[in-house]
Amino acid sequence: MNTRLDQFRAYRQRMNQRILSTGHLGIKRFFNLDTKAYEDGALPASTKELLGLVASAVLRCNDCIDYHLIQCVDAGFTDEELHEALNVALVVGGSIVIPHLRHAFETIDLLRAERQAI
Repeated sequence: MNTRLDQFRAYRQRMNQRILSTGHLGIKRFFNLDTKAYEDGALPASTKELLGLVASAVLRCNDCIDYHLIQCVDAGFTDEELHEALNVALVVGGSIVIPHLRHAFETIDLLRAERQAI
């Protein structure tokens, strides 16, 4: 099956490889900084992914929402926990977040369907 999430994962991997293949030092440093920001520290990595989800929804980045939802589902967050985090994003971001909330709920449904198919 070739879902929206399959396409997202393939595109992200292909383009990240393309970007990093340039060897540009600034870009490589930023990608590394981004990766390191989500590692375990004073806050566990799973909590940081949830924070990333909220920030992504407020900033209205559907690709980022998808990425962080994949990480959050892999980390074991329940739908209820994800809904509460997305509610915080909605309160902070306001009604302009609603289209991205729709996207997030669809992504959660797709991720849960993937897990059931395994």
